[in-house]
Amino acid sequence: MSTISITTIQTSLTWENKEANLAMFAEKIRNLPPKTEIVVLPEMFSTGFSMNPYQLAETMEGPTIQWMKTLAVEKKIIITGSMIASEDGAFYNRLIWMLPNGQFGYYDKRHLFAFAGEDKHYSAGRKRLIASLKGWRINLQVCYDLRFPVWARQSESSLEAVNVPPGERLNNGIEYDLLIYVANWPERRILAWKTLLQARAIENQCYVVGVNRVGNDGNNIYHSGDSMIIDPLGEVLYTKSHVEDIHTSILDKTKLDEIRTKLPFLNDSDDFLIQT
Repeated sequence: MSTISITTIQTSLTWENKEANLAMFAEKIRNLPPKTEIVVLPEMFSTGFSMNPYQLAETMEGPTIQWMKTLAVEKKIIITGSMIASEDGAFYNRLIWMLPNGQFGYYDKRHLFAFAGEDKHYSAGRKRLIASLKGWRINLQVCYDLRFPVWARQSESSLEAVNVPPGERLNNGIEYDLLIYVANWPERRILAWKTLLQARAIENQCYVVGVNRVGNDGNNIYHSGDSMIIDPLGEVLYTKSHVEDIHTSILDKTKLDEIRTKLPFLNDSDDFLIQT
């Protein structure tokens, strides 16, 4: 129970072509080895990072959700990645956490990439999603969120740490064990991607998984991938650049707990509350 198996799929995407992308991912997922527990896909995996939600957005009963549900149940795995969602007249860059029983949770990207006009087309999320699996707590975020450390910082606020006496910390200030980022992060700023993924692991004493795409998108912006899996000390356990790659890692919570016990830095962190 102390380990989880996580598979990252780094691949190119066909621009704004849901049918092609879903067929491609279905083939890759169906050919995965057994015992994979979590499969992580890139940001907007069914379309690419498009500013065209008016034609591409779906409801929570749409084909992409149904596709995720079918494969998750069939393979008995968790599938996560973001898609373009519509709800109550607004559009969201929405990360889905699809469970093997067909139930799901979701997280709406908080930090919209204004440099590309994402804030003009999408609405920002207002709360985080921390999922659980086999005693692991998993914080789920999307691409540009990576640049904002407060949003990822281990926090007791969501644990309802009220009326805690001064000097005492609920759960030693630990909110989650694994931080996942799904992305369409361009190669021209890839140094920031790699550096910040390691920083998030070190400062939060957690495993970090970052999954990026490769290839050119519809705006001829090149993506080098550089998907990464990083341990709580910031050591890179896996990375791959410029090529499509499917990789499975076993993450060990015993190792994580040992690091947190030996180096209890989170005990000294500042208390804060995020106002959304």
